[in-house]
Amino acid sequence: MNEPVIVTVGFAAEPGGRGLAYAGIRIPGSHEESIVRVRFSCRARPALHGRDIAYAALNAVAQTLLERNIRALELRTADERIADDLAKRADLPAALTMPYVALRCSLNRFREATVGRDAAGASRDLAARARAEVCLGAAA
Repeated sequence: MNEPVIVTVGFAAEPGGRGLAYAGIRIPGSHEESIVRVRFSCRARPALHGRDIAYAALNAVAQTLLERNIRALELRTADERIADDLAKRADLPAALTMPYVALRCSLNRFREATVGRDAAGASRDLAARARAEVCLGAAA
C-alpha cells in the first residue's frame, strides 16, 4: 500500500488529564471506516487551551497505529494549531516542548506521516463522542 491511511481523530480529557481519543481509520480505495478507541493521559494545563491534550491524544493514536503495522498515514484533527506547529516548527510554549517532541518522535517512526486540519468535520463528531464518554466516566 503506497497511499497513506487517512486517520481522523477526535478527543477529550477530564480536568485531571485522563482522556479518550477516537480515530476513524480509512484505508485508501475503501469507503469503509473503522473506529479505534484509545485512552491517553497527560498533565492538563488550562493555560494551554487544550493543545497539550491534543498532542497527547495524537501521540497515543500514532502509537496505536504503529502497533497495528500502519506505516503511512495522514492524521486529521479539528485543531489546526497542531498542524501548524508541526508544519512550521514555530516557537512553542515551554510546557509544550516535551509533548511536541514525543509526537514528532512517534510520527518519525512512520514511513510517511502528515498532520492536517479536518475540513470535513468528522473529527468534531468523534470529539463529541469522546467528550460524552469522558463526562460519563467523570460522573460515575
